[in-house]
Amino acid sequence: MDPLKQQSQQESRLHFLDYWRIIRIRKTVIIAVFLLVVITATLVTFILPEQFASTASMKVERDKSDIDDLAGSSMRFNPYDAYFILTEEATIQSEAILTNVVEMLDLNTEWGKKYNNGEKMKNAESVNLLRGRIEVKQRRNTTIVDVKVYSESAADAARLANALAVTYKKWRYDRGYRLVTKGVEELEKQLLQHDQKLAVVKNDLDAMRVQFQISEVDAAGNAPSLLTETEEYKRYLASRFELKRNYDGRKEQYDKLREMDTKVLRDVLPGFQPDPTLSELINELNAADQRYTSLANDLGPLSPEIKRINEQRELLNGKIDARINGIIKLLETQVATAKAELDSTDQAVETARKLDQEKLTKSRPYFDKKRELEEMQSFRQLLTRKMNIEKIDLSLPRSAQVEIIETAVPEAKPVRPKKTFNIILGVVIGLVVGVGLAFFIEYLDTSVKTIDDVERLLQSPVLGVIPQNVGYLIEEGAESPHAEAYRVLRTNLLFARKDDKLNSAAVVSAGAGEGKSTTVLNLATVFAQSGQRVVIVDSDLRRPTLHKIMRVTNNLGLTNYLLKQNTLDEVIQTTALPTLDFLASGKLPSSSLGILSSSQMKELIGELKARYDFVFFDSPPIMGVSDASILASEVDVTIQVIQYRRYPQPMNIRAKQLIEKVGGNLVGIVLNNINMSQDESYYYYSGYYHDYYAKNEESEPAAPDKKPAEDKSSGEIKQKY
Repeated sequence: MDPLKQQSQQESRLHFLDYWRIIRIRKTVIIAVFLLVVITATLVTFILPEQFASTASMKVERDKSDIDDLAGSSMRFNPYDAYFILTEEATIQSEAILTNVVEMLDLNTEWGKKYNNGEKMKNAESVNLLRGRIEVKQRRNTTIVDVKVYSESAADAARLANALAVTYKKWRYDRGYRLVTKGVEELEKQLLQHDQKLAVVKNDLDAMRVQFQISEVDAAGNAPSLLTETEEYKRYLASRFELKRNYDGRKEQYDKLREMDTKVLRDVLPGFQPDPTLSELINELNAADQRYTSLANDLGPLSPEIKRINEQRELLNGKIDARINGIIKLLETQVATAKAELDSTDQAVETARKLDQEKLTKSRPYFDKKRELEEMQSFRQLLTRKMNIEKIDLSLPRSAQVEIIETAVPEAKPVRPKKTFNIILGVVIGLVVGVGLAFFIEYLDTSVKTIDDVERLLQSPVLGVIPQNVGYLIEEGAESPHAEAYRVLRTNLLFARKDDKLNSAAVVSAGAGEGKSTTVLNLATVFAQSGQRVVIVDSDLRRPTLHKIMRVTNNLGLTNYLLKQNTLDEVIQTTALPTLDFLASGKLPSSSLGILSSSQMKELIGELKARYDFVFFDSPPIMGVSDASILASEVDVTIQVIQYRRYPQPMNIRAKQLIEKVGGNLVGIVLNNINMSQDESYYYYSGYYHDYYAKNEESEPAAPDKKPAEDKSSGEIKQKY
């Protein structure tokens, strides 16, 4: 497999594992939010009152247009218009319609008793309440509109839906009647104004007829010469058309024949221009050619008969060529003649056109006015016709373009709330919100969570991963399920040293409570259990804790030695492990806070390194006091303990920088207090040993003669003087 592709697959798997790790770690948050949302959705669902729905269906079409009647045409009428339907949907829910429904059903009183403590509601309040219960929707690609109304009562829902449909239908009917009535009034008004204008045009036309001296015959329309072309002009146009066609034909024929060769013309010319003489000559030539062909082989070219036939052929060819040239010349003459006739006719047409134009120009104002009068008279007829139609329409029974095709009936089952749907929705939302909140909290959590975080941020190796709820190995013994985690830490520490002589180590942490004391105690214990001589020095002078864990006194210790009050043998204490000794912190006088930086401390480190295989120092938090920095600069190696998900990453980075700033040799990191039950990614760092030992204990039965193991928890740490 391609390494890049394999790496990409591994990264994708790691991302998935990271997501699963977050879910496991934050499962409490997820479950809490999930239960809260589901319980809330369930309670709200069962608390909400039931609502019924009823639907009334109407076929809604636009009113027929009156344009067809005015235009006198029969255009196809399409009642479907998407924008019209949307407009009518809004109209159904308008204040005008809803107010009529409220007043018709007296909803102000009815709903006042139900929703307003018995006081009559205002129209606006009832309208808003009714509008909130209405759902108007068009059926796809139809003119049918469904009006759905919700109510606490199935009967009320049906009653309101039917009332709304009836009210809208009546409103459309009344609107149509009002529009027709208003149209008739407007038509009468326009007709009166039109008659006044028509009278003025008639008077102007009579005056112009007298002014231009137009005869009554021409004025009546019997003199078309004044308006259209004269007969003479039309005759010239017809003659020109024929002449032009004749000229074009002859010209085209002449041009084609002129471009042909003489030999080709002999075959083609009879078809274009039939000529008996030419045809006779061609036939004679063909006959002579046939005689020549039949006699040439028998008589020979020198025969008198052959010579005579050749002379005849040459004579006929000359006559044919002369006849063809004559025909071409004749055609040329005909073309020229036709062109002359056409030019003469064009001049006559132009002359007639100018005469007609002069006549037309002279009389145009009159006839323009006459045409205006005729148009006005025609329009008056249309107005009169339309007004009569509308008056007849008013007198006849009317029907609105709204038809109620389905009346609303009470439904047996409520439609709201949708219990199953709401609960399922609550489950989905609860999961989404819970997981989202978990990831958000994880995003806000800037603490160290993974080994990758340590190696990426601190650029230091992870020496060991310690699980949660670890006990003290000095009490639990070498077979403790947690011991293997510290043996791994011991092994990694040994390999991390560049020199075997580097046997003094300080265990530090950024802040308090990260488990450095437990780490140093258990690490020293596994070293001692392997047969190496180890000493633990509690150098946390301000808040010593190891003596409490090990159940010994803190009256004598490190401070007593550094102040030269006691010898080293007097302050070192033994433990239950023969190879493990302990040096308590001792009491710290207020005047001796800087004793860790004294020369006596350096001498102590040197002497302990000479006596023991390993020397471990439990230091105070490096971010709190300077003692940890001093100690890190004096020992051979430093181990930083970082508690899983406790302190922000910048704090741990700062702790490492402080160690490096004083010249400390930071060999690695211990990631402490991992919750293995939540974060399976650390299983193979620590959990394997626990499983191994558990299975081993189950598979190996205890020897019948073997005495019970000594309870090491009862072992006391003796003081060595």
